[in-house]
Amino acid sequence: MSTKYPALTRSLLSASLALSIALSSAVPTYAATSTTTATSAATTAASSEAKLFLKEKFGITFTTSTITKGQFIQAVADALKLEQPEELPAFTDLTETSPYYAAAAALHKQGILTSTTVNAEQKLTAASALYIAVKAAGLQELAHTYPQAKITAGLKKLNIPASSLGTAAAQELAAAVDTGLLPASQYNAIKGKGLTPQLAETLIVQILSFKGEYKHYIGNINDSTIYAQLHDAFKTSNIIQALELQTIVDTALKNNLVTGYNLKDARFDANFTPSLSLNYGHSDLLHVIQLIGLLRSEGIDAKVQLEPKTSAYIFMKEWGEPPTKDTENYKVVQIENGNYITYAKEFDIAFEFNNAADKARFQPIILQYAKKDKADQPGLIYGSWFQPLYYSSTKLDEYEVITNNKITGSGYYYAQSFSLNDQSKNIVEGFRKLDPAVNINSYTFWVDKPFHNYLNGEGL
Repeated sequence: MSTKYPALTRSLLSASLALSIALSSAVPTYAATSTTTATSAATTAASSEAKLFLKEKFGITFTTSTITKGQFIQAVADALKLEQPEELPAFTDLTETSPYYAAAAALHKQGILTSTTVNAEQKLTAASALYIAVKAAGLQELAHTYPQAKITAGLKKLNIPASSLGTAAAQELAAAVDTGLLPASQYNAIKGKGLTPQLAETLIVQILSFKGEYKHYIGNINDSTIYAQLHDAFKTSNIIQALELQTIVDTALKNNLVTGYNLKDARFDANFTPSLSLNYGHSDLLHVIQLIGLLRSEGIDAKVQLEPKTSAYIFMKEWGEPPTKDTENYKVVQIENGNYITYAKEFDIAFEFNNAADKARFQPIILQYAKKDKADQPGLIYGSWFQPLYYSSTKLDEYEVITNNKITGSGYYYAQSFSLNDQSKNIVEGFRKLDPAVNINSYTFWVDKPFHNYLNGEGL
């Protein structure tokens, strides 16, 4: 359900004039213009990214000319997924009939709101929003260690005299500057101004970042360190062991309810903006190293996250003997009928592209350079599969719709088994027979045709 938050008309922030003044007179004018343009473009891109993320993840959008305190605290509570506490504060100006009561109570419980007077209908200033953000980000204790020298230095960047504020307020603004909770691009939005949509969105995303609830990624395709980061992420992941879930899904494998499943750890989920992201599954790190290089050579940049997973499937006894020696990346367990359950260390590479056009370009690149159609096929990157697996939670042309049957346990781990849509009902019912209390979330998503063909038993 989408939540709307009224807002001021958006305007782009220009780069600080101090930048050009500080430049040496020997530097040509065009250098300052170039820097200013780049700064403005980066600010606009970051703002657009925050706006889209909040809209798609939480239904948070600011749509009218004024942001009230109630609307901002509602947005903060929604983003942090805070619920109304059992013990309710006695607000002096807010009753339980108010649409903002639950959010205000939740923030009060967390110490983000410290007064019993809310002023929910009052237009919110940028500075007041920042006080809320400091507490919501967990920076209050740090702020209140600030001596006068650090306060003065921090507020100087905002062009706000320390003498105009109380001690606690001055400390919190200064700490917001020093910690980066308030990005430099937003310094001019604070002094004596109302809360703009751009600043509101920026602060909420910054709060999520400080709480570890924003996007998770090891780098970008164009980063010079991305290959090393991929190696480190892969080497430090292991075969996932989740006994609670495996008892259910291994039994489902034995009973031929599913042909395979994945185990994943939610702590590594990328949490990217859905419309710009997709996941690519594989088991070979060299393949992904070459894939990153391939995308880079095609002029595509994207955020990159390695999400560890363990794939489990049946190894049939008629295929011969499986490897007898388990490794850190592979192991087999023989089951009652003589077959084996194979557990293999794999991963999903989550990409968040800069735009929808680059996301759409991904499939033609894969089909040309990373999709095998015959053995020993030349002109492909290393380790290409006959049925590559890549998928999106939002619609893409020339993709097929299938179902994810996802089981979550009591901790961070979850199991998922992909199926054709008309098979999902039987799978879900089968899981429930194995464990009536199991938590199942079944939903559709978009997958490449070769993998859909594989699920449909069509081979290539």
